[in-house]
Amino acid sequence: MTLNTIKTEVQDATYVEAARWGKHRGWRYVLGLVIILFAWLVVGTGASVLVAFALSGQLDYSVLGPFGKFLYVMAGFPVFLAGVLIAVTLIHRRYPRTLVTARERIDWRRIGQGFVAWSVPTCLIGVLGQYLFYPDTFSFNSDLATFALFVPLAVAFTAIQTTTEELFFRGYIVQGASMISPNRVFLALVAAVIFTLPHLLNPEASAGDWLTVFSNYFLVPGLLWTVVSLIDGTTELAIGVHFANNIIGILLFNIAGSALTTPALFTISEFHSTYVALLVLVAIPVFLAIAYKVFKRDKASEPVPQSHHRGPQ
Repeated sequence: MTLNTIKTEVQDATYVEAARWGKHRGWRYVLGLVIILFAWLVVGTGASVLVAFALSGQLDYSVLGPFGKFLYVMAGFPVFLAGVLIAVTLIHRRYPRTLVTARERIDWRRIGQGFVAWSVPTCLIGVLGQYLFYPDTFSFNSDLATFALFVPLAVAFTAIQTTTEELFFRGYIVQGASMISPNRVFLALVAAVIFTLPHLLNPEASAGDWLTVFSNYFLVPGLLWTVVSLIDGTTELAIGVHFANNIIGILLFNIAGSALTTPALFTISEFHSTYVALLVLVAIPVFLAIAYKVFKRDKASEPVPQSHHRGPQ
């Protein structure tokens, strides 16, 4: 095999295949999951409790204001992220970048394309459509000073939250599942189910019905974003999409009673699960058209050296 052939094979590798570049035996994934879940569920929960106590002197989430509630929910994600990074670097002995791409560098333009591709149908079809059908449910936040102070906080913590979830659900979980089977249908379904499970605790799930769970958690963020990651061979697009989805709901159009009640620019007082499910069916093809017809996937110019992914298992 020639050097040029090796470079071409590495350049064409996907982030799923990058799971085999480090130490990847099954017990390492079990240990990695233990570390990640401990960081997320135990240490992260402790961080949230400390935030509540520091802000109110109590451990009661309900007494916190909008800023406090936002910080309470988001406080555990930096710890969650640390757990993912520790598992990948120390247990699997590979670069955290391999959770995103097998290429030499992360394509930040593709992340931006994902942001735009999802923002357009969400704002035009989702929000504008709901306003046309249910105008009385919209209210404007006249406290622009509070909103301005909230913007940098929202952007920073939402970026951490959405990126962490992508690195774990779309990255680590899919890569671990690929050790069982590389079948893309299997990988997409595993990621969709595992992504949906913790989100069942969100108020939107209990306030809605099976249609809400299916469309808001399983179909779009669970299944669709995994499928586009497998098609792209990277999680770049999904990272941008996930950030767009959450920052719109946190900063621009917040639904009352959602998992995060924030001082957004507009508040939507009612959640219409049937309407949301229908708009999702319209938004998906628009998103795919923008992501794959308007924008084009750039080819990497530099392959990853062989030394970056060889080693004992």
